[in-house]
Amino acid sequence: MNNKRDYYEILGVNQDSSDQEIKSAYRKLALKYHPDKNQNDKGAEEKFKEAAEAYSVLSDPDKRARYDRYGHSGLQGGFSGFDPATFGDFGDILGEFFGFGDVFGGRRRGGPERGSDLRYDLKISFREAAFGLKTKIKIPRQDTCGACEGRGTPKGKNPISCPTCHGSGQVRYQQGFFSISRTCNQCNGTGRVISEPCEACQGKGRVRREKVLEIRIPAGVDNGARLRIQGEGEAGLHNGPSGDLYVVIYVEEHPFFQRQGNNIYCQVPIGIAQAVLGAEITVPTLEGEEKLKIPEGTQSGSVFRLRNKGIVTLGERGRGDQFVTVNLAVPTKLTKEQRQAFESLAKVSKDDELMQERSIFDKVKDIFG
Repeated sequence: MNNKRDYYEILGVNQDSSDQEIKSAYRKLALKYHPDKNQNDKGAEEKFKEAAEAYSVLSDPDKRARYDRYGHSGLQGGFSGFDPATFGDFGDILGEFFGFGDVFGGRRRGGPERGSDLRYDLKISFREAAFGLKTKIKIPRQDTCGACEGRGTPKGKNPISCPTCHGSGQVRYQQGFFSISRTCNQCNGTGRVISEPCEACQGKGRVRREKVLEIRIPAGVDNGARLRIQGEGEAGLHNGPSGDLYVVIYVEEHPFFQRQGNNIYCQVPIGIAQAVLGAEITVPTLEGEEKLKIPEGTQSGSVFRLRNKGIVTLGERGRGDQFVTVNLAVPTKLTKEQRQAFESLAKVSKDDELMQERSIFDKVKDIFG
């Protein structure tokens, strides 16, 4: 008769519990009953082993399925007790709790590593954002050492096997009833030691230098846009791929135009005579000057549209519009002729002004009684 306790009961979970719930429950028990924290408690050591055995089954989909269907008998012949070799997460869990590296052989460092991504802030003008540009930028970064081609040793020389870990990258320590592997401090887990480092990079395999890149900023970019340039970040280690470069765009403000989406806005002053009689005025645009017809009787604050004079739609066809607000410019100083002209106008339009004033007074009177 099998006297083993139910694995779900050991971990304090249900049969429907998720993988994450099972892992979380095991973490708590491993921390509570670890032999290093309970050196004089044999009972704690047994509970630790029991929890580890339960987790090694329930964390494996195939073993869990057989256990759910047949119980402990379903594991006979294929499993007997706690088997660290089949238990990948166990080392990671102990590493989190006790500061150790990988367990039971672990993972060896020193393989290809991807280089870091870089960021470059680029300030451009309003017009450059509207129409795009090509420009050159200097990027300080870690590049693969040309003298040693990234090996860290001179040509013809090779790293030697680490004398501390004998090339494994791990050093074993006895912890309670089993051994734990920790990353070798001498070689940092690579398993190799550079006895004759490259003079150019001091054995690091990379050197810091500036690279000049020609980049293209597409038309229509806005403030805060990020452009990704693949492979132009820092060089990887041990023949690993390079990181990426992210260019962040900052657009300078324009003294005349304001941008909202793909449309641009501006304000243009017009004279009294132009507003009253109508006129054709010249309006600045992103591509030069444009004629705009002002109809007679135009009021201050009127808005006119110039189609397709805005910003190009990024990555698409078409562009926005330009909206022009006209503001009435009242002269502050008049010549003698101008004063006479306005006085004559005032006499001609006096009746109309009185009618307007009377109309406003009547409206106010109607409101307040």
